[in-house]
Amino acid sequence: MSHSRLFVLAALGAALALTLACGADGGAVAADGDDAMLPGVPLAATDGDHGVALFAGGCFWCIESAYDDRQGVVSAVSGYAGGEIEQPTYRMVGGGRTKHAEVVRVVFDPKVVSYAELVDVFWHNIDPWQAAGQFCDKGPQYRSAIFALDADQRRVAEETKAAVAERFGREPVTEINDGAIFWPAEGYHQDFRKTNPVRYISYRTGCGRDRRLQEIWGDEAAH
Repeated sequence: MSHSRLFVLAALGAALALTLACGADGGAVAADGDDAMLPGVPLAATDGDHGVALFAGGCFWCIESAYDDRQGVVSAVSGYAGGEIEQPTYRMVGGGRTKHAEVVRVVFDPKVVSYAELVDVFWHNIDPWQAAGQFCDKGPQYRSAIFALDADQRRVAEETKAAVAERFGREPVTEINDGAIFWPAEGYHQDFRKTNPVRYISYRTGCGRDRRLQEIWGDEAAH
């Protein structure tokens, strides 16, 4: 094979790897100035009459989409939590410099859907045994974690983690962390499944997310 063809194949491989990374095209999308960060939000388990939950499960596009249209969910917002600096940006978090994870803040009506039900949705959307990443996305920014915002949420998180361990005979590596400051992600990341459906489907399929979820959960896998 000629050197020129090898170069072209290598370039195509690098381009494919880039397109499969969660948020890899964000720089181009953010050129309109939508890169400005919103203030951080200290989280509590309740917000008026609503409950609040915080989950990290790899690419926040996918975790957000798992909750977006679910009955009882008021909002699902992508962002960052669990890091060491203020005003993190996608580029900073993606570079592994801040120790933040990509997360989704879920506001819900507890009269319609319980926190325990939302945690169940979370487990069926992740690989509980993949450390330092999820699916094709590698690095601590893609780790899986439940951020417990009060004692009741921690109890539910720990009980469900134990149930997953008992079912599969393997202890999940998913973290259970205390509450953290939530930093909303840049606007171009919000509702990505709806605003960029082709890009979203291409990423999700190429990343092997649904294939791996099917291997773990079978008919109970997230769709």
